[in-house]
Order: sequence, then structure tokens, then C-alpha cells
Amino acid sequence: MLYSFPPLINSKTRVLVVGSMPGAASLKAQEYYAYKYNQFWRIIFDLFAGGRIPQNYEDKKQVLLAKGIGLWDALAACQREGSLDGNITEPTPNDFPTLFKKYPSVHTLLFNGQAARNHFKRAFGDGGKICVLLPSTSPAHASRSYEEKKVLWKQSFLTALNRSM
Repeated sequence: MLYSFPPLINSKTRVLVVGSMPGAASLKAQEYYAYKYNQFWRIIFDLFAGGRIPQNYEDKKQVLLAKGIGLWDALAACQREGSLDGNITEPTPNDFPTLFKKYPSVHTLLFNGQAARNHFKRAFGDGGKICVLLPSTSPAHASRSYEEKKVLWKQSFLTALNRSM
């Protein structure tokens, strides 16, 4: 059985990026989106940190939280060989209702790929939140270029973050 990470969130978080389940590299490093070819942190630093290279994982987390953005996965646990979402069996969802009660400022969920959205929707519907499906930042999702993904993520972040201002 594989287990996800605690949520990366604080009282200022308004937008929650929801993944499916950390891949093998992330689980080994104990960091969200640790696989070097995943484009998540590149997109975040291009959009919110002037394109600079992150110094370390703490730097990554601080940039995200400072913008009102948090991270969590749809699944708390599952069985899976390798890192592909398609290999997930025995999914157990994370406890989003409790998280939303503890952090009521979260109003928008940005799903990092279809698998994350499907696992969440199966367990919680829309969870009472605005839900936006975005192309996965995983290198396994190569049907869109980095620039196309970055534009879609930027539009969604701007819309969601402006919603609460």
C-alpha cells in the first residue's frame, strides 16, 4: 500500500491544487512533484517567481503558500505498480470534508489531470467547491506542450485567485 502526504495548506489558502497520488520519485523524496520531468514546479516558478530556479523544497512550498495556493492529493492511499495513475487499484480518498471545515477559505480546486478529478468526484462530487480540470503536469501527459499547459494553468490561477479579492 502507498500513502500520500499531508496537505500543504495554511489559513490563507484559497486555491487547492489536487493531484491523484504521488509518483515513485515523489514518494522516495517525500516531496510533492519531485520527479524532475514533472512540469508543476516549473509552471509555478514561471508564473509566481519570475522564472527563477527553486532553491529547495522549502522554497517551493513558501512560494506556493505565499500566493494562497495549497496542495493535496485526491487519494490518501492506494496500490500501484510504478507511477502511472492508470495502475492505481484499491483507492482510498483523503478526508476533504474535514480539511474544508478546518480551512474554510478554500473555494477553488484545480485538478492536476483527469485521474485526480475522477478520484475526487467519485468520493465527493464537487465537494461544494468550484472545480477546474487542468492538463496534468506529468510527462506522461504529452498531448500538450509546456507552453500550452502554462497558459491554461495561468488562466485558472488568475481566475481563482481574483475570485477571492
